[in-house]
Amino acid sequence: MRWLVLILIGALLASCAQPHGNYHGYMTRSYTVRGRTYHPMGVDQALGYGEVGTASWYDESSFFGLKRGTTSLGEKVMPWHNIAAHKTLPLPCVVKVTNMENGKSVKCRVNDRGPFIGDRIIDLSPRAAKKIGFRDQGLATVQVEVLSVGDGKYKRTPRRKWFFGIF
Repeated sequence: MRWLVLILIGALLASCAQPHGNYHGYMTRSYTVRGRTYHPMGVDQALGYGEVGTASWYDESSFFGLKRGTTSLGEKVMPWHNIAAHKTLPLPCVVKVTNMENGKSVKCRVNDRGPFIGDRIIDLSPRAAKKIGFRDQGLATVQVEVLSVGDGKYKRTPRRKWFFGIF
């Protein structure tokens, strides 16, 4: 009986970890949804990406119902993950999403494709939407900025600031 309890606790702890998978590098493979083909950005373009638009949130997970969704990278989706879906960013990447109404921000790991509804630019997990204060509303105007691409090897470099006209 003790072994069974230990195994169950170990499985629960393993499923609680943040989704990182064993994915190395990044994915920019083109794909087609509902007859439309999408061509993801390259690393350099993604590292310079910033956009303001409409965000929504989605929930493809369940904890006690034992149903778990998976992302385009094959990673498990749990309600407490700060993850996101984007149509054309390389997978995976890390973005900073800022709610333009209240200024709250959250870092999310983009590991899925979407949203494919209207003019929305990003779908967030329930936890991420709650952190920036729009889970109850369903939609928000946000700013999205890429921080890194892939396994973290590719990062946005800070813009140089002018110092007495030298730089």
